[in-house]
This record gives sequence, structure tokens and C-alpha cells, in this order.
Amino acid sequence: MCTLEKRGRVYLLTLTGSDEHRLNPTILGSIRSALAQVRADSGGRAAALVTAAEGKFFSNGLDLAWARVSPSDRTRELGSALRATIADLMSLPMPTIAAVTGHAAAGGFIIARAHDYVVMRGDRGFVYMSELDIGVPIARYAMSVLRSRITDARALRDLLLRPEKMKAGEAERKGVIDRAVEGGVEETVAVAVRMAEEMAAKGWDGGIYASMRKGAFPQVFRDLGLAEDTDEDISRVFISKI
Repeated sequence: MCTLEKRGRVYLLTLTGSDEHRLNPTILGSIRSALAQVRADSGGRAAALVTAAEGKFFSNGLDLAWARVSPSDRTRELGSALRATIADLMSLPMPTIAAVTGHAAAGGFIIARAHDYVVMRGDRGFVYMSELDIGVPIARYAMSVLRSRITDARALRDLLLRPEKMKAGEAERKGVIDRAVEGGVEETVAVAVRMAEEMAAKGWDGGIYASMRKGAFPQVFRDLGLAEDTDEDISRVFISKI
């Protein structure tokens, strides 16, 4: 389902295969297992994560065909698995970069946008929030992720309420992604890895980085059900560092 490679201080997580990387509990469990390995291996030391994918798709969203086999049971299981994966990404104690190497739709784009940064190949592919077109709602925590990352209300409107299929150049101009990369998969991953290397080289404390992220986007963490840092927590860490 995915591979994990360590390049110095950079962890490269890659969704493998040429399929659409539809998100079901199996692939989400594989991602979560890789993230747990990254968390344990880094031990809070300076590091960074890049997530990429093989094939035409970064991810084409939730595996609705899997969920529809038994909606009363599987829909809840799928929603819980996606939420847990987003929580793992948002709380990872290091900078995170999504290298969108193909189409990223619906839940697949939410996974990408749960990273701190998104770079996207410029020669093909699009981002697309398809929920309105297919007639399904977006969970509150997922909407919080999008609102926290896409601060231009018009861009968020176009993404959600039209809903537009945005190519990399337009998505960059509207602030939906951070950078459109000239070239294909290799160039996009290379740009993301260089960004990750530069940040990892700063030597930032992973726990402090995670705390800063939590403080910057408190509503996301509340909607994910993750505990916020209290003043006492921050004071205790501050005292331990001086």
C-alpha cells in the first residue's frame, strides 16, 4: 500500500501502485503505520516528512465502493479511519509536505492539505473537491483543515461550491496549494524533498514544532478531538528549555 524511505533527516512516504489510491481502512491503516514508524524513529529530533504517490493519482478520495457494501457499518469505519489519519498527520512532530504527483480529489486532497505544505506537479493533474457533485457532505474536521489552509474565501468558495477542478498553476495563484512545480513526478518529489531537507536542517525540536502548529490552528485540533496545549503545558516546556 505504501513504502517508507529515510533520506538523511527526511522521511519519504509513497503510496505505491498505479491505481487511484482510493482511501479505505486498509490503505489508511498502512499510512498510519508508516506515520507511527516515523514518529517513533525520529524521537522528536529534527526531521521532515514528504508524502507522494505513484501513478496517475495522488488519491481519488474515499473508497465509496468499499463503503457501500454495508453502509451502516463500513461508512462509520471509513470515516473514523480517515479522521484518525488526519489527526496523525496534523500532530506529527515535524514539518510535513505533500508532493501531489497526480490528481487529488475529495478525501485525497484533504489528506494532502493536512500537510503543512503542498507542492504539485504542473504538467498534469488537478485538485477537486467532488462532494457537491456526488452529493455527500464534508465532515466538520475536514472542513476545518481546508479553512485553516485556504484563507482566501473566494478560492475556498470556488473549490467547494462550484466545485472547480483546479490545475496546479491556478491552485497556486488562488492559494489552494503552496507551489506548482514545472515538470512531472520526479521534479515534484525532488522539490518537496529539498524543501524538507532545508527545514530539517534547521534543527527544530519536533515537540516545539508540533505545539506551534497546534497553537496556529486550534479549531482543527478541537474538531479532531485532540487536546490543546494549556498555558501550564507551554510554561512547563518553556522552563525545561531555559
